[in-house]
Amino acid sequence: MRTINGCLASLLILSASLAAQTPRDWPAVVRAFDAYAASDSIVGASLLVLRDGREVAHHEYGFADRARGLRTGPATIYHWASITKTLTAVAILQLRDRGLLSLDDPVTRWIPELRQVHDSFGSIDAITIRMLLGHSAGFQNPTWPYTEGRPWEPFEPTRWEQLVAMMPYQEVLFRPDSRFGYSNPGFIYLARIIEAITGDPWEGYIYKNLWGPLGLTHSYFAGTPYWLAEQRSNNYFLVKDSARGILAMQDNGRDFDPGITIPNGGWNAPLGDLASWLRFLTGAAGSDTALARRFDLVLRRASLHEMWRGRFAYPEPGVGADSIGLSFFILHRSQRRFVGHTGSQAGFRSFFYIDPETRTGVIAAFNTSNDANPESSAAGFNAVRDAALAMLANVP
Repeated sequence: MRTINGCLASLLILSASLAAQTPRDWPAVVRAFDAYAASDSIVGASLLVLRDGREVAHHEYGFADRARGLRTGPATIYHWASITKTLTAVAILQLRDRGLLSLDDPVTRWIPELRQVHDSFGSIDAITIRMLLGHSAGFQNPTWPYTEGRPWEPFEPTRWEQLVAMMPYQEVLFRPDSRFGYSNPGFIYLARIIEAITGDPWEGYIYKNLWGPLGLTHSYFAGTPYWLAEQRSNNYFLVKDSARGILAMQDNGRDFDPGITIPNGGWNAPLGDLASWLRFLTGAAGSDTALARRFDLVLRRASLHEMWRGRFAYPEPGVGADSIGLSFFILHRSQRRFVGHTGSQAGFRSFFYIDPETRTGVIAAFNTSNDANPESSAAGFNAVRDAALAMLANVP
């Protein structure tokens, strides 16, 4: 009986400890999260808060698969879209720290095919790796810029030679390194550089040099492995019938082919693996010296902080002096600095942000895109993000 009582006492102490760490504004954030999800017809969503590398709050909403009645949960696998870019960026800094490249190297050193792109501002050889990382090279946003919504058009290009074939018909859109201009193909170019230097496919490099040492065991690219298939979330579009004005939920299934865009948007994983990524980014190894050594082997803290220095403001309404660093977005709220990224592809939307000073972080994922009212949906998404950041800003 004493053993049972001791276990109960330990559980009560642990529960009280976790409750004490839960941010005081958590209930208000959950209410805002659920209200947005309901108003935007979100089918399923998840929200998680970390402090010092530990999960201190977790909330689930709705269904991973509505037709099957499968609710979202800790094991639900989401598609993280452009959050993948943070993997590619850290990999580039790894190679820089090993002396295998310089951020000021011309991109054409490894991708001479880019000389086919029209550059009215000078020599395309002036575009550097640093510019790709900071979205300031002047390349276009979409990887496939020719879509008109026809059903036979590809979702994304599937082979490198397709991108190369488009290059003579593209142009640099602004003077390189003069401003921010978000570019998805820029991160495919970064992946090609990683492959050229290491001889590894980009996916293999990430498995070996990021996910392996950090213990991200349920992350993958492209099609879902059979042993994880039951956890994969469907994705949905809320669409409007243009003739009748009727809203309908379109079920897109679980998997889709991101093609050549995997290095800029192909990461699939449950929240737990994203939490491990944030644990690394915040350096929250606690007393685990072996984990701390692995963090440093993946990337030095000084290099991460270098990536988090803003280079250019980016034009998002209402965010003031917020900026882009080397692939990471920097937001300022309530005298605090937050670093993170968002993702949006094939119905999935997401964000994560960390406060490097307090080692806190928040992760949110949604499996539905509101194509019927995208402006209102974006405003609601940003409002949830800002509520979450306000919550973190109140953490001492």
